[in-house]
Amino acid sequence: MTTQVTIVGAGLGGLILARVLHVHGIPATIYEAEPSAETRTQGGQLDIHEQDGQLALAAAGLTDEFRALIHEGGEALRALDRHGKVLLEQPDEGNGGRPEVLRGDLRRMLIDSLPAETIRWGKKLTDVTAFGDGRHELRFADGSTVITELLVGADGAWSKVRPLLSGAEPEYVGTTYVETYLYDVDERHAAAAEAVGDGAMFALAPGQGIAAHREAGGVLHTYVQLTRPIEWITGIDFTDARAAAARVAAEFDGWAPELTALITDGETAPVPRPLYTLPNRHRWDRVPGVTLLGDAAHLMPPSGEGANLAMFDAAELAQAIVAHPGDIEAALTAYEETLFPRSESAALDAHLVLEYCLGDRAPFGFVDFLTGESG
Repeated sequence: MTTQVTIVGAGLGGLILARVLHVHGIPATIYEAEPSAETRTQGGQLDIHEQDGQLALAAAGLTDEFRALIHEGGEALRALDRHGKVLLEQPDEGNGGRPEVLRGDLRRMLIDSLPAETIRWGKKLTDVTAFGDGRHELRFADGSTVITELLVGADGAWSKVRPLLSGAEPEYVGTTYVETYLYDVDERHAAAAEAVGDGAMFALAPGQGIAAHREAGGVLHTYVQLTRPIEWITGIDFTDARAAAARVAAEFDGWAPELTALITDGETAPVPRPLYTLPNRHRWDRVPGVTLLGDAAHLMPPSGEGANLAMFDAAELAQAIVAHPGDIEAALTAYEETLFPRSESAALDAHLVLEYCLGDRAPFGFVDFLTGESG
């Protein structure tokens, strides 16, 4: 008898899981809180790695479709100091090791690869009840319920499924990113566009930085990085976009104007993104009929690995289910045995990357990391 897989969350991980299962003829249903795929923007550029994200897409049978989405030139990278001096330049060599795509384009590709009835939109999970025999009842905000045989929490940092397995809760890491955008940059923001270059730019100093990425269509997508107490961030009224941008920009007094323009000239309201993390060694005892993937399982600071890990988790879980037909517990045990050490290693590395970016040796610690001289 084929097990019906219930997935909470239509992010990249949940979608890859459903797609790989679909390829193998195993039914899955995704319950997603958002009312539609177009409810909100899906973030910026992602570099999809050979060792995980690309393997997941291959398992999903979508390599050619993925290649059609690649932003050519997006692998270029440069590191600057606060005065705009280029410390390191890495051109896009076109070898495809870490090609860049827009998260929204990748998500749309995955949604389109699934049967229309796979995703149930507008299903905000409010409560989960365990029956004790591996089955769970999900209750949604609209009052509907569903009984599961195999429940997968792919529902991100604030997962509603995680408490079934673990008492761990995300904790603020001490750093917040503030997101801004510039448009038509080569014509309207030439100095900032030149500073960023063709791909990603990181201008860093101890405790603060400005990271930006050139996206298709003349867009600069910026994350302003600030190591500040959460009270400092919550004390800024981000509903007043002009005042909030000015307050954030004031932290960069003395920086090159082509860099601070990425904040002050922003054409969208600045959005704070406090960084939260689960313990580096987050794991749980086996609980029948339920598991986690992606940020629900191993939330960590951004390091270019999060989306790749979520997709790889999903492909690994799907392949474990395929390899153990009719034996859910064997499949989940096999999946978690490799998930835990992989997650721990990635989390430790992510915290190191954050230290390289914003620690006492910034920007030179980051340059050493990129050139392999960080040890």
